[in-house]
Amino acid sequence: MMWSSGIGSYIRHLVPRVVRSLPEARFYLLGRPEEMEKWKGFALGPRVKWVETASPIFSIAEQLELARKIPKDADLFWSPNYNFPILFRGKLLVTVHDIFHLANPQYVHGVHRKLYAWFMFRRLIRRADALLCVSHFTQNELLRLAGGDRRKMTVVHNGVDSAWFKATMGKRPKVKPYLLFVGNVKPHKNLGRLLEAFELLKNKIPHDLVLVGKKDGFITGDAEVVRRAEGFGKRVRFAGILDDEQLRRLYGSADLLVFPSLYEGFGLTPLEAMASGTPVASSCSASLPEVCGDAVLYFDPHHSEDIAEKVLKLIKDQKLRNALKKKGLRRAKSFSWNKSAAETNKLIQQADG
Repeated sequence: MMWSSGIGSYIRHLVPRVVRSLPEARFYLLGRPEEMEKWKGFALGPRVKWVETASPIFSIAEQLELARKIPKDADLFWSPNYNFPILFRGKLLVTVHDIFHLANPQYVHGVHRKLYAWFMFRRLIRRADALLCVSHFTQNELLRLAGGDRRKMTVVHNGVDSAWFKATMGKRPKVKPYLLFVGNVKPHKNLGRLLEAFELLKNKIPHDLVLVGKKDGFITGDAEVVRRAEGFGKRVRFAGILDDEQLRRLYGSADLLVFPSLYEGFGLTPLEAMASGTPVASSCSASLPEVCGDAVLYFDPHHSEDIAEKVLKLIKDQKLRNALKKKGLRRAKSFSWNKSAAETNKLIQQADG
C-alpha cells in the first residue's frame, strides 16, 4: 500500500520518522518484494527487518499469510489501515483514515466487500488496544457507524511535507489559464458535478480544466464521468498520474484548485495546494472544514450552480485570491509530519506499555 495515493503517502512520510525517533525499538515491515526494494532508498538502518508478503489486501489469504509471517517476538502490530491481522494476539494499534465503506455503501460494489468492511470495523473496535484517527470527523464517523470506546481513540492529523512549500521553478506547463482538479475518478470525488459546473462556466472564463489522477481500473470508478469529460474536447484534459515535482509545478501555475469531494477522512490535497501558494475552492463536506479552516472558499458539492458561482467569484476577485493564498500558507504550516510522528510515537509507547 505504500505507493497508493492516500494511505501510501501516509506510510511513506510517517514510518521513516517513527523508526528514527524510536532508537531502542526493532521493526518488521511487511510487504511485497517490489515495495521492499523501494524502501531501501529510505535508509532505515539495521533495526528494520523485511518480511515478504504476496497476498492481495482485504482478502482471507492476506489474513492467513499474516498469521504465518508476523514474527513471534513482535510485541505490537501497527496497522496503517483497517485490514489489521485478526489472528494476531499481541498489542494492536490501528490507523483509521475513514469509514467510507460503511458511510457510502452505494459506492461499494459487491456484497462481499461490504460484509468484509462491516466485519473488520466491528472487530476492530473490540480488538484494538488503541485507534489512531486522522481527523475528528473520522473519529465521530467511527463512533457513529461502528461504535466503540472513545477513550481508545486518539486524533492525530496528517502532515504536509516541507517540499510543498518550495516553489518549483520551470516552464509554465500550460499557456492558457486553468483550474485544477486532483483526485482519482471515483464517484465520491464528485467530478461529475464539477464538470456540470464547468459547463456553466466555460463560456464565461478562458480557463481550461486540468484533471490529475488515475481515471480507470477502480472498482468504484465512474466511466460515464470520463466520457463526459472527454466531450469537452481540449477544454478538459487528463494529466494522468504525476510525481510530486510535476504536481507542484501544476499547482504553482494553476489559478485555483477545485476540490468537490463528498467524503474525505482527512483531505491532504487542498493542504498541498495551499502550501504551494494556490488558492482553493472546496467542498464543505466531511473533514474538509476541520482541515482547511477559513483558508478556502467553500461551496455546496451537491449543487453544480454553487460550485460554478464560487469558482467564478474566486477567479474574478483578486483580493480574495491573495487573502486565501496567505491564509492557506499559514494553515498548511500548522500540519507537520514531524508532529504527526511524535504523537504516533506516544501512542505506540502507550499501547506497548
